[in-house]
Amino acid sequence: MRDFDVIVIGGGHAGVEAASAVARLGARAAMVVLDPEAIGRMSCNPAIGGLAKGQLVREVDALGGEMALCTDATGIQFRMLNTSKGPAVRSPRAQCDREAYNREMVARVFARDGLSVVPGEAVRILAAANGDHVAGVELADGTRLAAPAVVLTTGTFLGGKLFAGADERPGGRHGEPPAARISAALREFGIRLGRHKTGTPPRLHRDTIDFSGLEEQLGDEPPQPFSFRTERLELEQLPCWLTHTNERTHTIIRDNAHHSPMFRGLIQGSGPRYCPSVEDKVVRFADKPSHLIFLEPEGRDSTEVYPNGISTSLPVEVQERFLRTIPGLEAVEIVRPGYAVEYDYILTDQIRGDLQVATLPGLFAAGQINGTSGYEEAAGQGLVAGVNAARFARGEAPVVIDRATAYLGVMIDDLCRVNPDEPYRMFTSRAEFRLLLRSDNADRRLLPLARELGLVDAGFLAGVQRKEDRVRGARELLDKVWRDGRTLTEWLRRPGVGFAEVEAHCVGLAALALTAQERSEVEAEVKYEGYIARQRIEVERLQRLEHKRIPADFDYAQVPGLSKESQERLQQRRPLTVGEASRVPGVRQPDVQLVLVMLQKHRVPKSGVTPATS
Repeated sequence: MRDFDVIVIGGGHAGVEAASAVARLGARAAMVVLDPEAIGRMSCNPAIGGLAKGQLVREVDALGGEMALCTDATGIQFRMLNTSKGPAVRSPRAQCDREAYNREMVARVFARDGLSVVPGEAVRILAAANGDHVAGVELADGTRLAAPAVVLTTGTFLGGKLFAGADERPGGRHGEPPAARISAALREFGIRLGRHKTGTPPRLHRDTIDFSGLEEQLGDEPPQPFSFRTERLELEQLPCWLTHTNERTHTIIRDNAHHSPMFRGLIQGSGPRYCPSVEDKVVRFADKPSHLIFLEPEGRDSTEVYPNGISTSLPVEVQERFLRTIPGLEAVEIVRPGYAVEYDYILTDQIRGDLQVATLPGLFAAGQINGTSGYEEAAGQGLVAGVNAARFARGEAPVVIDRATAYLGVMIDDLCRVNPDEPYRMFTSRAEFRLLLRSDNADRRLLPLARELGLVDAGFLAGVQRKEDRVRGARELLDKVWRDGRTLTEWLRRPGVGFAEVEAHCVGLAALALTAQERSEVEAEVKYEGYIARQRIEVERLQRLEHKRIPADFDYAQVPGLSKESQERLQQRRPLTVGEASRVPGVRQPDVQLVLVMLQKHRVPKSGVTPATS
């Protein structure tokens, strides 16, 4: 007897996407949260997207997720980053109204059919009588919820501790208690845990900041929606401002660095390399005379400002002193001090490509519990974990997204390959096929997968198909129409020639009524056609390996010549595909070939995942 098909523990960005995906697939989902009003709360910066992160959000949106729609509903500034560079590295980013985003996400979760919110603290993962698979969750009050699949999305709450100067206390976020007992429950199942650290800057009172001498940073006009399902944005955008630290700031920080819990040895976990604390930056990069700070409003009606770039766990009085050396902040008042948070995560050599914990069938994990940082990385994992948990509950084959199909596949593959010794952050440089995995074409790329899984409604699918037809029609017209001895495709491929110029010479293009984004996609595909063709050849080679499934009951001991080490590691990890097996630490390529030969003898079918095309 089951109460639910899937239980999701946690209501952050990973939890929201996991539970929503389960419900969209028609399965019964429970979201166990300490505080229902905190669902979707932004713990750190009030922004969504950024370099490579924007691609992740667009991919989540293409698969029916919540994050992009919620961003469009509550955004206060929208920008496309890297517009001076090629289309492969352009990424959307939006400032959001923090409180409005939280309220919007709470409303969306409570309105989702098939999703039940259960207030309480999960303290134990229940296993079947024989201990070989998940059976449900036990709450602190003794309530037991039965389900064949559980998704852990505990964020920074898993064994969380907060630090500021000499102050150390249990907590997963400011003013909220940690999930203290789940860590012990995971260790009981033999699941190995590590410790990571992240931090947040002090929040500043807007009325005590002098913006008059600061550089204003405006949004794009017109603003481009984040979601493919949003037709247009009509809003008054708010500006951000730029300021910077200086030598006076650095002197105060250096003189007081010994008060930081990082340098006192109180924090054992590794912090994010690409988002270090300000004291870490000042000590490690002593030759830098200043560091940039983005002053970001927390909302339309909020008096709080988020100083992006100076997360810190120094004592409050030191925070106040160094802040007042910064241009524009000479009289600033702190609304809430910065702090660091240290938390447990699962060592990811125990996580499979479907985000299931290899040693306990039915247990899935997503977000910071998998060693990542960032809302966007969490949301992407949440969606994939939710889909696979629902499929597991139904006895269906898992979905594994490969590196050539989406940034989602790049991220999960990276996590499964090695244990991240620091919080993992997505970058465009991590994606070897990034010219195919652009932010503008995520809906077209993932259309086959979205259709196969049933994650989005028929109206959205039809709209994406119409877009695909328009883009294909434009490409065909450009190949057919000639001008001065060249096709318009050849003209558009020339440096300095844009789509508007060739459109003026083709009446048929105007009849297609392409949107601005579709024009951009056509231009990118034409100008980079040679590079794209070469990447597609590499993709085909990769997918021949990636989509070769390994049965769940495959016996590695029966593979002639397989090394003992590879046999043990593969038996423990139970990789889903040959591609995943090839990246298990300690497994040699000759051993992968032996496994492949054995699979070919048994004619194992390939994965049911449909490779998306860009």
